[in-house]
Amino acid sequence: MYNLLNDLSIIEVSSFVASPTAGLYCAQMGAEVIRVDHKAGGLDYNRYMLTTEGRSLSWENLNRAKKSVALDLQSGEGRELCVELAAKTGQLITNLPEASFLAHTAMQARRADMISLRIMGWHDGRQAMDFTVNAAAGYPLMTGPEEWDAHSAPPVNQVLPAWDFITGAYSAFAMLAALHHRGRTGEGSEVRVPLGDVAIGTMANAGLMAEALYRGGDRERLGNAIWGAFGRDFRSGDGVRFMVAALTPKQWGGLVKAFALQDSIAALEAEVGVRFADGDTPRFQHRAALFALFQQAADGLDYADLAARMAAEGCTFERYRTAYEAANDPVLVADNPLFGHAPANPSGFDYPATRSFANLPAHDAGEPAPAPYLGQHSEEVLAEKLGLSSGAIGKLVDAGTVALSDQHTNRLP
Repeated sequence: MYNLLNDLSIIEVSSFVASPTAGLYCAQMGAEVIRVDHKAGGLDYNRYMLTTEGRSLSWENLNRAKKSVALDLQSGEGRELCVELAAKTGQLITNLPEASFLAHTAMQARRADMISLRIMGWHDGRQAMDFTVNAAAGYPLMTGPEEWDAHSAPPVNQVLPAWDFITGAYSAFAMLAALHHRGRTGEGSEVRVPLGDVAIGTMANAGLMAEALYRGGDRERLGNAIWGAFGRDFRSGDGVRFMVAALTPKQWGGLVKAFALQDSIAALEAEVGVRFADGDTPRFQHRAALFALFQQAADGLDYADLAARMAAEGCTFERYRTAYEAANDPVLVADNPLFGHAPANPSGFDYPATRSFANLPAHDAGEPAPAPYLGQHSEEVLAEKLGLSSGAIGKLVDAGTVALSDQHTNRLP
């Protein structure tokens, strides 16, 4: 992790993916991110999949480099401590509803320049999650084999919660924008980022909304082909599936040479009266004939030979891997400076962990930091941020308002 934000403290009260991701990205840039959870763990603390010791690998990786405070958030005293922590630091990331004890007005009453960033479902307050906003935005009805009937074919969900991660990244950006504004003006901000708006807004930014309105209908399914350009999955003669893409003249020319299709492409151009080197449009419009030529060539080549030829021509391609294969790929992981090993994962399982996605060559990225145990920093944070004595904290622990580290707690169900 880097130390670009090491003068910044953020309280995070969140669960699941989008909100913890916002805190994670800030923490990886050096911010002190203090995640406050209910003393038994938040809604995502036992999220599948669990290790044999009962630790969530999802929770562990979305909360790296953070501190953990565990409070009884069902009690008035525990909630009061949480509000006081947020007001003391001046920055909050949460996905709790506005009408909760962490309402912006409640914290602003204690600190006029308070910044609260709230990740919501929909802009009108309705609940949402990644898969429901994805359904609303129309993407699952554009995926699937191109031969499927447009009116009766089922939707195909993507397995990656993309809107959650995009929302988390946008929220981290919005938090820093609010901080910059406060630095210039002294004004706090309430920032709301609805997950649904991220989905439908991204659809609009990508031009898909304008396209659908312009054509007066929906885009057809394309299977694994790339919309509006040349690209698709192919299978080599020895059965390896791989993806190719050609969005530039160089990429297109390289593919034609790698597949040794110069003569066949010239013949097809003469037949249909176009030049495929002229851009995406002719290649996309005649994709079926082009795909047939490329697949016929791939049938006669082993993948290793074809990959070497594509690499020599500077093509854009990659073979399909399973997630397990990707995790064990040396180029993707072991030899990639993105990854390191965090000491003492709460799960006890040793595996590669990510540094910041941004690479700052002039700064030392350091090793990835581990996730905390639930409540690991309760005493430290309450003492440093609120000035509570060890005796006062001890009384709160005895009363069940504050919980300490669950490191030695049996997490097995």
